[in-house]
Formats: sequence, C-alpha cells, structure tokens
Amino acid sequence: MALEHAILVSLSERPGTGYEIGQQFVRSIGYFWSATHQQIYRTLKKLHDDGLVSFEAVTQDGRPDKKVYSISDAGREVLATWVVSPTPLPPLRSDLGVKLRAAEFGDLSEVIKQLEEHRAEAAVSLELYRGFERDYYPDPTALHGRKLNQYLVLRGGVRVTEGTVEWCDEVIDGLRRELDYQISLSPEK
Repeated sequence: MALEHAILVSLSERPGTGYEIGQQFVRSIGYFWSATHQQIYRTLKKLHDDGLVSFEAVTQDGRPDKKVYSISDAGREVLATWVVSPTPLPPLRSDLGVKLRAAEFGDLSEVIKQLEEHRAEAAVSLELYRGFERDYYPDPTALHGRKLNQYLVLRGGVRVTEGTVEWCDEVIDGLRRELDYQISLSPEK
C-alpha cells in the first residue's frame, strides 16, 4: 500500500487538514500504517496535483490560512480500483527472527532479555487494541459499513499481536531451556 491510499482512506472518512490527518494516523491508521507529518503534507500536495483531492482555504485569525482537504470523485475512483486490486501476501521480514537464527553466537541471557522487552511491548499494544475493541465495538454483530471495516482491521491487529505475544513466550521458553542446557555442560559445574 502506498501512503497515497492511506490518506485517501482517511479523507474518505472525513475531510481534514494535513495536521488532522496526521492526528488520525496517530490515533488509528498509524497502528497499521505510519507516516510523518512531512510525508503527509508532501503526499497531499501530490494528490492535489493529480486531482485526487481538493482543498478549501480557511482563513484563521492571526495565523496562516489552513487547507481543509477532501477526496475528489477521481480520488474515490482510485480507491475503488485499489480496493479490489490483488494484494500479495507480504513477505515475513523480522530482524528478531534473523537474530534468533544467530543466537548461538551471542549471550543467550541478553537475547532472552530482548525477547522479554519485545513481548512486553506487544502486550501493551494488545491491551490497547483490546481496549479499543471493548470501548468502541461492544457488539460486533451489530456493525455495518465503515464501522464493521474498522472493527475487522482492529481484529487483525489483535490477532497478529496475540500471535506475537504467544511466539515470544515460546521463544523465551525455548531459549531458557537452551541456556539451562549450556549451563549444565559448563566445566565450572
């Protein structure tokens, strides 16, 4: 997915300034696709140049005018085409996975510590996602349209993050067994 599509999705939900779009990335979209404010503003300019968004200049007292962007009909057409285009399964890329392949060359205690930190971060994210689920979608069977779509994306985040926590637990357990095994072979024992 390109940042252009994420911004068009944001604007399809509601018009906004570059700053407001950035805030939406922080609050919701950013959990699944991240962008800096600079990238957002640069992409908004390109989208405008391509006719996919329009803006209304709003005068502000004592401040520069702000631009409130809206998706254009051409932008909606681009989204409609993009939504039904094939999405390849992304390749699994994990720095941590590659490190684990080389764990025998490092201090296993340090590798375990890194995994525990990774797990703790994932657990915090998981609780956040579950809080969103509980607070915003108490009855998923009653959801339709945009709310259903947002809920399903959130569920994807919950499932992936649950898997990350479970995988970290499995790896930590395996590495602790390996560390115990190495200690048992140590000549100082």
